[in-house]
Amino acid sequence: MVNIDKLLQDALIIWATVDPIGTLAIFTGLTSGLDAAQRRRTAIRAVAYATAVLLGAIVVGQLLLTAMGIRLISFQLGGGIILFLFGLQMIFGSALSSGEKEPGHDLAVFPLAIPATATPGAILAVILLTDNSLYTIPTQAVTAAVTIAVMVVTLILLLLSTQIMRVLGQGGASILTRIMGMILAAFSVELVMDALGAERWLAVVS
Repeated sequence: MVNIDKLLQDALIIWATVDPIGTLAIFTGLTSGLDAAQRRRTAIRAVAYATAVLLGAIVVGQLLLTAMGIRLISFQLGGGIILFLFGLQMIFGSALSSGEKEPGHDLAVFPLAIPATATPGAILAVILLTDNSLYTIPTQAVTAAVTIAVMVVTLILLLLSTQIMRVLGQGGASILTRIMGMILAAFSVELVMDALGAERWLAVVS
């Protein structure tokens, strides 16, 4: 049976870290010189690449940490700090510089897929939300499905970018991004507190 609370938590966290609204604003600015067909192809490729990265993190992320001898508690603590900084960045705003285009540069890969869509925060979040020691395979599969659903919504937003930004405006997009940043900052504090609490409990037991 699906845990509704976990489902909603995953959806909010993944939405906040992927930040489709912020990605929409970035996509609109970076693809302003492309025609409609090029924008559509770029949106599809960017979301496909980002989805592959996030699903790969779900499948092998924790295995890589184990192979490197990194405890998930340590990763959770470090990830919580990084997610907090990422949330502050969303709240107070930051500019993503596209830089000069180099020969053969694929806009769909950088910066649209990484780091605009599959953000460092999103990669950390999906690994923590599918902790093998806490969640069963079916539960992790639900988290993966939520991730795919968020990416599908992101793709739809990118395909409708021109119309949506015309309605929201830069002000509306900015407000929604900051709300998601506040949610992400609160979640990151919970991660740090949980990690510190688990570490104290292990110290008492040992």
